[in-house]
Amino acid sequence: MNELNRYAKQYKGTQLFLVLTAILTGLAILAQAYLIVIVVDRIFLQGQAFSEIVPLLGWLALALVARAGLTYASGRAGVRMAAKVKSQFRRKLLAKFAKNPIQASLQGQSGQKVSVMLDAVDEIDSYFSKYIPQVIQTSVIPLMLLIAAFSQHITTGLLMLITAPFIPLFFIIIGIKTQKKSEQQMDKMAAFSGKFLDTLQGLTTLKLFGRSAKQKESIRESSLGFRDATLDVLKVAFVSSLMLEYISMLGIGLIALELGLRLVVFESVTFFTAFFLLVIAPEFYLAIKELGSAFHTGRGSMGAAKKIIDELEENEQTVKWGSNELVVSSPPAISLDNAGFKYGEQGFELKEITTHIKPYTQAAIVGRSGSGKSTILNLLSGLVSPQTGQVLVEGQPLSEWTEDSWFRQVSYISQRPYVFAGSITENIAIGGNQEATREEIEEAAKKAGIWDLAMSLDQGFDTQVGEGGRGLSGGEKQRLAIARAFLKKPSIILFDEPTTGLDLKTEQILQQSIKELSAQATVITVAHRLHTIKHAELILFLKDGRLEAAGTHDQLVKAASEYRDMVTVQQGGETG
Repeated sequence: MNELNRYAKQYKGTQLFLVLTAILTGLAILAQAYLIVIVVDRIFLQGQAFSEIVPLLGWLALALVARAGLTYASGRAGVRMAAKVKSQFRRKLLAKFAKNPIQASLQGQSGQKVSVMLDAVDEIDSYFSKYIPQVIQTSVIPLMLLIAAFSQHITTGLLMLITAPFIPLFFIIIGIKTQKKSEQQMDKMAAFSGKFLDTLQGLTTLKLFGRSAKQKESIRESSLGFRDATLDVLKVAFVSSLMLEYISMLGIGLIALELGLRLVVFESVTFFTAFFLLVIAPEFYLAIKELGSAFHTGRGSMGAAKKIIDELEENEQTVKWGSNELVVSSPPAISLDNAGFKYGEQGFELKEITTHIKPYTQAAIVGRSGSGKSTILNLLSGLVSPQTGQVLVEGQPLSEWTEDSWFRQVSYISQRPYVFAGSITENIAIGGNQEATREEIEEAAKKAGIWDLAMSLDQGFDTQVGEGGRGLSGGEKQRLAIARAFLKKPSIILFDEPTTGLDLKTEQILQQSIKELSAQATVITVAHRLHTIKHAELILFLKDGRLEAAGTHDQLVKAASEYRDMVTVQQGGETG
């Protein structure tokens, strides 16, 4: 629990408040026991009238109310502390996922990340809201009750002192097993959440390929695994509760037997002393027993905490930006100097890429699927940082420029550009570095070939589109993304296979737009269609994460056999 304790230490004020409420609660318990014994003694043994003990009953009621109020205050303080720590964890997780969305999307399923952020973080609640307040109460209240017991009768105090350690000893042994079971449960939950969300997102595809029934069985097995892990945790909890009750009852029974013999047989203690000790003994064991239950819960929280800490500490490469402002009047020169990048321990690796892209160059990156094309774009765009080598802009490492000044120069148009819920105007305006006028937005739409579409709609550019671009085709989304680029007027434009899956007419519109954009910018395109790359001034041919060859189309046809084979397949045997 060291990691959770580190967070708990941030709230010393709350912990001091919990100590104060514990001391006051202990005094309330002692006052309650004393008043109960006095009332019984005066009525049944001294024969006083009921009217004479009414003031004592008033004080007893006050002690009971005070105890309830202090318990409530302690619980509220714990809940507030838990809420603050959970908020801290969620902010850290969100910041980590948002800092590098490329890495976050590649490392694990989305459902697993949602499970960690919601379920795992919620699981640590009980550590702060129950365990810590109970630890403080158990450190204070039993000690106060023990002192009171020794002051009345040494033998009873010794009995309480000897039997009490068996309870924490037992729940420590059980707690270790609980943590292991809880970690298994969190792993099962994360696996189930990941599989379920993954299946839900691809349900249409599974249905069309007739695999929905098989996936249903896979989800069923995953859910049963989570169920079994949960039942294992509950089984340990039930056994723990039973044994704690047994030990507590045994301790109280021994004290009752000892006091009964001394009171009735040996007559060595007074009724007041015997009754007072019998009243505080259950309170003594109850405080320790409740720590046992809280400890069990706390060990369960530890399993969730481990899941969160592992997620936060998982290695992730991010760009570290500098303080220099990149201000250019023309596109900057870009170089890759032995740049390399690897996705995790077992993931794909891009190795020692070295190339130079001059201003205004139309460059293309080609290669088979999985050769590293999109990874190079991620490096050039600044979405990820090279693990070896460096990306140079105007001869300086990309990390020396500020993030804002670099992103003002770059537009990245992916295969599936994201369209937000909102109007067409609002979606195009995202591309502007500053507030754009309606005329500028419409002019960008004309250049991107989306103006006619917008004007054909009932509300024109104010037409609302659904989240993720629902209502727009793939080509329309691409044209909207290019309109953003026209509005931004970047000096570097990165395209990730922009014409994949588009009809011929839409592809021609996009090609014309790209040609117009290239007049004022360096254009780097990831593509596999020949007519997209044939006229590029620089073609980078990748294979298995390495740069196999670089040059013009004609140069690569002559020098690179695999590139020539790819061209031959696309041209049906013609290589020119």
